[in-house]
Amino acid sequence: MVTGSTGFIGAHLTKKLLAAGHTLHLLIRGQNAQPLQLNQQITVFQGDILDKTALNLAMQGCDQIYHLAALASVWSSDNRLFYETNFKGTDLLFQTALINNISKIVFSSTAGTFGPSLTHSVSEKTIRTVDFFNSYETSKFMAEERAVYYSSRGLEIVTVNPTRVYGPGLLSESNPFTRLMRLYLQGKWRIMPGRGQYLGNYVFIDDLVIGLVRAMEYGKSGEKYLLGGEDCTYADFFRLLSKISGKEIRLFKCAMPLLKLLSIIEVLKAKSLNQQPLITPEWVDKYNYDWAVCSSKAISEL
Repeated sequence: MVTGSTGFIGAHLTKKLLAAGHTLHLLIRGQNAQPLQLNQQITVFQGDILDKTALNLAMQGCDQIYHLAALASVWSSDNRLFYETNFKGTDLLFQTALINNISKIVFSSTAGTFGPSLTHSVSEKTIRTVDFFNSYETSKFMAEERAVYYSSRGLEIVTVNPTRVYGPGLLSESNPFTRLMRLYLQGKWRIMPGRGQYLGNYVFIDDLVIGLVRAMEYGKSGEKYLLGGEDCTYADFFRLLSKISGKEIRLFKCAMPLLKLLSIIEVLKAKSLNQQPLITPEWVDKYNYDWAVCSSKAISEL
């Protein structure tokens, strides 16, 4: 069973699982299911992870679950949706899986729950000392705590924590850096946060999907695995993008206080026009830190 199969990461994972010969049950909201129903290896179940009946039906006959469904957004007009989807939905999925004797679950969270790299690269042993920056991080951490709880009750759950994912595919909320690259190449993104000196960690979509599959095969229950790629500064990221694309588009350094003001304006626009802001004050605050990640545990165990 796969949740979140119509999202950026989920679509790539679904394709890989199909190629490996798996029979899939996909829990899907809305009208995105029609193309998938043409594949004989797929059975589509309408509903979401807050619907216990739909969860129960989708799990029938399944041995494993990849849980990717989440509200992965920089902002929501209703902040409670982060907790409803990311925490309560995940908790309900674990409850239902325990009843249905599911053999193993891979739960996709985020590297953001470990916090920034204050003195050295973040690892699975890092103890967070900085407050959570936004409701997405908080709700995901709460869900991770439930994974630990249900693991102690006998449900085999492996948590994976991807870093900043990029690559071809759906330009959704869970693929923000590919969207940012496209905006840059179109000349529509000209901002360099601060001096662009802070580190982020970027993982390519194909590598992440391999990590998800390996977590199902080799991951230890109750454990977390950081699935990262390369550490890179914001400035170096766009310097490399410019070199590869051949497009030299000048970025203007934007002091953090000014970027914070621009983000407040973005949120005000979002509220009045009912659209997603490009950035929010909470996400600007994250740019004041390094987010270097060590993936050695995943490399050695997966």
